[in-house]
Amino acid sequence: MGRAIARGLMSKSVEGLQLFAAVERSDHPELGQDIGILSGAGLAQVALTSDLDVHGSDMDVAIDFSHHNATAVHAKELSRIGRPLVIGTTGLTVEERAMIEDAATQIAIVLAPNMSLGINLLFGLAEQAAVSLRDNGYDIDIIERHHRHKKDAPSGTALGLGEAVAQGLGVRLPDVARYGRDGMTGERTSTEIGFHVIRGGDFVGDHTVLFAAPGECIELSHRATSRDTFAKGALTAAAWVCDRKPGLYTMQDVLGLAPKRVCGQAL
Repeated sequence: MGRAIARGLMSKSVEGLQLFAAVERSDHPELGQDIGILSGAGLAQVALTSDLDVHGSDMDVAIDFSHHNATAVHAKELSRIGRPLVIGTTGLTVEERAMIEDAATQIAIVLAPNMSLGINLLFGLAEQAAVSLRDNGYDIDIIERHHRHKKDAPSGTALGLGEAVAQGLGVRLPDVARYGRDGMTGERTSTEIGFHVIRGGDFVGDHTVLFAAPGECIELSHRATSRDTFAKGALTAAAWVCDRKPGLYTMQDVLGLAPKRVCGQAL
């Protein structure tokens, strides 16, 4: 993702942004090399570094697709110097999420499991379908496929879809989620939301929300074919968040897809 973001910056896929620094872990084998060359976009005259502090005070906004352990620390550091942040890292623990929420009291943060326009539309469609089909005997499963190197499962996007469905059903996802099935499981309950994970090959990201009832099945699917779509979404979020007040935002906010609410009800 870092390389895709660098390519997007150098190709000006989102106007008004300039590549300023590229930061990696301290033991990364390509430290010191030009990030433009590494990303395949040509010379950027920006060397890959491991020191965020060197650049922190001069940058306007940061984008983080690192590791969940590091992301929470980065959020704390950026809140200290007052710079907004876009986070696409998934696999956050409860404690790490709390650290990010605390940082968002000082700076504007966009936190999203998936940055693409299509998948954020799918979040809304999944919630709408759950509202419409609630109490009509539909079983709901979420299936996702990613490349063999992805470390967390289910994906953050799959969990986000689960949260959207749970919102539509009026339940809490932790109360109804079921992760995979094995052995003599018995019949499924009428309330569970199933998650199924495939890891293999070079899938960029495929997600399907399946609503199945006797006699019919509805599938809402999204397939990403290039990481560049996520990079453009992250850059769009970076341009958007620069002049926002402190708070925790989502891609729904960035893309203008967040529902307007009156008296707590979505319109």
